[in-house]
Amino acid sequence: MENKPLENLEIEGKSSTFFIPTVSFNAQTGYCKIEGESYLENTWEFYDKLTNWLKAYAEEKKTVTFNFKLTYFNTSSSKGILDILFFLKEYEAEGNPVTVNWYYPEDDEDNLAEAEDFIADSELEMNLIPY
Repeated sequence: MENKPLENLEIEGKSSTFFIPTVSFNAQTGYCKIEGESYLENTWEFYDKLTNWLKAYAEEKKTVTFNFKLTYFNTSSSKGILDILFFLKEYEAEGNPVTVNWYYPEDDEDNLAEAEDFIADSELEMNLIPY
């Protein structure tokens, strides 16, 4: 049986009772982006899907560039984000190139503080980029 190549992961963001962030993971380039607001009904299921995609991508041992541009996320989403960061730290520790960029509104000190907490918790270097 032939291995099927990993496909891009695209999730269109939605805003209603719950907020689903836009996700764009590129299987060819390793460019991954999650942006918008993350306040989900099935947070674990959503972030497990993202982490599982990253694990499949990691089998290729290629570069990952991960861009977070979340304007809001709830507590359960922050656990999913941290799981992604822990995975990326592990991937990097295995000798793989990882770049993580955290974009935050320049007037949002809470968002910046959350990013700094993620850095401390995951021990993963991140570029903090105001916009």
